[in-house]
Amino acid sequence: MSDPVVTDVWDAAMEVALAEARAALDHGDVPIGAAVVIDGQVVARRHNERERSGDPTAHAEVLALRDAAAAVGSWRLDGATLVVTLEPCAMCAGAAVNARVERVVFGARNMEAGACGSLLHLGVDPRLNHEFATIADVRAVECAALLTTFFGERRTGGD
Repeated sequence: MSDPVVTDVWDAAMEVALAEARAALDHGDVPIGAAVVIDGQVVARRHNERERSGDPTAHAEVLALRDAAAAVGSWRLDGATLVVTLEPCAMCAGAAVNARVERVVFGARNMEAGACGSLLHLGVDPRLNHEFATIADVRAVECAALLTTFFGERRTGGD
């Protein structure tokens, strides 16, 4: 049985990430949002900006980790939790490893490119210099619905 206090913390942080994901829709980006939590506080929050910036690395997770590092004054995000609406890809999971986050919490699973358990799992690869815990499926239905709606509208030519 999961700890209800911890569950509430991740639920609240996922609400922040979901709000960020919705913000990505304003500029045509895939609705993925992320937040970085340290000591129970959100220190950074971002959403995908690949379309807006023309930068292939402008994933929500990478942007949030950059902002968190700036906020704490160190690239080492010891004790941090990266909360994201979609399971991170290899680039983003690699960024979490390199930032030394304690855990990654995600909503929807990414069966095509997920690197936190679905396709591969960089967070528990002993060959890397850091490992992180993973909590999956937090508000997964809501997270997946945003993506399903977005891609469904793109296929049908909707706004």
